[in-house]
Amino acid sequence: MKRLPLRLLAAALAALVAVPTLAPPVRAELYIDVRRGNFQPIPIAIADFGGDGEMAPKLAGIIAANLSRSGYFQVLDRGRFPENPSFNAAPNFGAWKGTGAQGLVVGRVTRDASGRLRAEFRLWDLMAGQQIVGQQYGTDANSWRRVAHIISDAVFSKITGVGGFFDTRIAFVDETGPKERRRKRLAVMDQDGANVRYLTPGDSAVVSPRYSPATQDIAYMSQPEGRQPRVSVINLETGARRVVGDFNDMTSSPRFSPDGRRLLIALQDGGNTNIHVMDLASKGTTRLTNSGAIDTSPSYSPDGSQIVFESDRGGKQQIYVMGADGSGQRRISFGDGSYSQPAWSPRGDLIAFTKQRPGGFAIGVMRPDGSNERLLAEGFHFEGPTWAPNGQYIVAFQDPGGQSGGKLRMIDVTGRVNIALPTPSFASDPTWSPLLGGGRAGQ
Repeated sequence: MKRLPLRLLAAALAALVAVPTLAPPVRAELYIDVRRGNFQPIPIAIADFGGDGEMAPKLAGIIAANLSRSGYFQVLDRGRFPENPSFNAAPNFGAWKGTGAQGLVVGRVTRDASGRLRAEFRLWDLMAGQQIVGQQYGTDANSWRRVAHIISDAVFSKITGVGGFFDTRIAFVDETGPKERRRKRLAVMDQDGANVRYLTPGDSAVVSPRYSPATQDIAYMSQPEGRQPRVSVINLETGARRVVGDFNDMTSSPRFSPDGRRLLIALQDGGNTNIHVMDLASKGTTRLTNSGAIDTSPSYSPDGSQIVFESDRGGKQQIYVMGADGSGQRRISFGDGSYSQPAWSPRGDLIAFTKQRPGGFAIGVMRPDGSNERLLAEGFHFEGPTWAPNGQYIVAFQDPGGQSGGKLRMIDVTGRVNIALPTPSFASDPTWSPLLGGGRAGQ
């Protein structure tokens, strides 16, 4: 199904009323430094949007839910509002001081004669007494949820200084049925669990889906009964799908290059597994490793110059980094336990990984040189990290064992946020999309 267009009508709204400006402190704008672990969530008020009686409350509700779920905002209960703020007038800043709220979002939703929506919002800094940002968007009515996510991203980015992640999707493997006969389908949903779609029928088991950082393409492994796994790519905008690798030997771990034109794969060769890169246009492949071990789970750095991967060449799974041409292979993980499933952050500053020790599993991050290792979340069978396009959040899956199955969890890089994401049934192997309006995907 083709994605409905969303058109930005105006970069910003001019203030409709004059508002007083206080002498600014070091930073005049409402701001929270979320890259440090010692922050407190910012209290913020999301007012009832005016205008269309059906759509307005829905948009405001999604914005409030998004900001609350991020872990960086404390959404003020509307029963504590000192006034019913209007989109067309400045707030009563003095009245708001007693609520503890530092930010206020107001908005309005209208429809034109053809049914198209126009959504407008303003973000007020209640401490500084000034408007921070105001924007308006026009869209087909069917895309109203995307408008709410885009407004959420604008508020999130303005206050945190970090790129948004609400206008994104997460693809995953949907698992149903008893554990010994699981039906594994490729599914995709909005980042908040809405709009679930199934992309494969379930006649072949699907594993290891990975979004392209540059397009709405997803590469994944499927295994028809009695055959070796094959690598396929599906485009979510057109629905077109194609087999890009149908090898005689076992293949795994497809990962796109930053420009989406190449695909890293791990290809079994006898008792070994080596990493290859495939040009998607020509289907030509080049081997990058030849260690006599099992090299797998490759992931490009955001600039495409390096690749991180896992290998047991030293006796157990550890993380290695090499040049994009296979040169300069070096180990970067040296802690206790084994390391696997590395994923390079879209910001380039961290590598996420799965760590296994006798006590269980953990999701962690380290710098690209292996320093500053930190474990963000621990538990039984916790694995498969994938990055949000802003490099601030990770989604992984956790399987408690038994006849149950995996559930997706969202974690932030400080380790303070760790929440479950809703899925229709059991879920595994998540992968995060780029921003739907453009922006780098997670790995």
